[in-house]
Amino acid sequence: MSKDMGYDSVMSRRNEIMKKAVGIDYDRFECKGIAFDYEKMMKETGYTLEEIKEIQGATGVGNTPLLEMKNLTNLARRIAGKGKGARIFIKDEASNPSGSFKARRAANAVYHAKKNGYKGVIAATSGNYGAAVASQAAIHGLKCIIVQECYDSKGKGQPEIIEKARKCEAYGAEVVQLTVGPELFYTFLRLLEETGYFNASLYTPFGIAGVETLGYELSMEMREMIGRDPDVVVCTNAGGGNLTGTARGLIKASAVDTKVVGASVNLKGLHMASDEQFNKKSFTTGHTGFGIPFATWPDRSDVPRSAARPLRYMDRYVTVTQGEVFYMTEALAQLEGLERGPAGNTSLAAAFSLAQEMDEDQIIIAQETEYTGAGKHIQPQLSFARENGIEIVFGNPRDEVPGKNIIFPEHPRLIKAVDLDLEKIRQSYIKNCIELNDISEVNPEDLEFLAADTKSDIDFIKKTLDKQNTRQSPL
Repeated sequence: MSKDMGYDSVMSRRNEIMKKAVGIDYDRFECKGIAFDYEKMMKETGYTLEEIKEIQGATGVGNTPLLEMKNLTNLARRIAGKGKGARIFIKDEASNPSGSFKARRAANAVYHAKKNGYKGVIAATSGNYGAAVASQAAIHGLKCIIVQECYDSKGKGQPEIIEKARKCEAYGAEVVQLTVGPELFYTFLRLLEETGYFNASLYTPFGIAGVETLGYELSMEMREMIGRDPDVVVCTNAGGGNLTGTARGLIKASAVDTKVVGASVNLKGLHMASDEQFNKKSFTTGHTGFGIPFATWPDRSDVPRSAARPLRYMDRYVTVTQGEVFYMTEALAQLEGLERGPAGNTSLAAAFSLAQEMDEDQIIIAQETEYTGAGKHIQPQLSFARENGIEIVFGNPRDEVPGKNIIFPEHPRLIKAVDLDLEKIRQSYIKNCIELNDISEVNPEDLEFLAADTKSDIDFIKKTLDKQNTRQSPL
């Protein structure tokens, strides 16, 4: 008798489908209440850092160049006060086979799928990860399906997403394109069940561990170049895996004094699941529409427990505007001779601003770049914005209103990273942990977990719980 493939029936089998498609029994890591054993789960990757480096190296992934941006540094110093203006470096992840750092995640996940006998892999992504999975699947001889949210209800697709579909298809993947809405996850689950393919999720331990090599390389390369670790590493932040993996790699390199900063494009006011607002944004990743929700509730992903937990590692969280990132993308091309995709330059725009706060002898790294071309290039994105009623002007980026205008800075001194309140974000995460787990009383094990998961301490957790009127069980 065939299974019922209707929406409600498929969604009711979610946990069963996911467990089979990922090969991890997440129940093994659960504790009573809120807590789970995160580090034990991460060890489920089954690979050491050295093994992951070997896996990635076999397909040309990793060991990407670390480049000093001398002209951008000089520009930052002209704007900054006397003695200020840290040296700016970028990690050129566009050198990976698929053109982004996500090749690191995909290399590990696809290798694991093949090792465990899966005939194919599936990923639900509108971003660079789809191309990375398709590229790695081609190398390993596996089938590949990429599921995308691509169009609004009028059939109008974002040029950046369409470009990524083209790239996936070039690697031989089947691309399933959908309109924005709840059908994405249903279609994803149905395909996993029908095919028996591996869920190459962005949020499994396999994927996050793949990014650890990036953080490790940053430290090793910097030590070789200047004899010490970087002072600050800025990571473009969306779902949190980029920052999490990079930070864990830095820790494994013993770069414990390096500060990790998350950077997102400010898209406040735009709802990512809104059909009307879907095409009002010019960034499909690296923005607050993903960065804030995933920071305050990482387990909203397609696996029971997300391995991407940015609050565990984030020392600071800043936003930049769409206009600032586009401007910095042009500056990178015209001052440094590197044409790279705008989304990957989110961290560079933030680094350019933050460098001006730092001393000249300090080091700041924009942790990744991405390839550009076709729909990912600035011009088609700006043309698409105009078609959707977005005004494009020069002025003060602080006046930018997402969904209404894109404001290029009149002068580079107007590029200013804006701090988000990490304490409030941590408090929101704690509140979600209580409400979404339906917890009436927090036990000592939960307190320890929450302190680790928010990079805070027990005292902060207790004060937050008191404010939220949540009971705490006695020690």
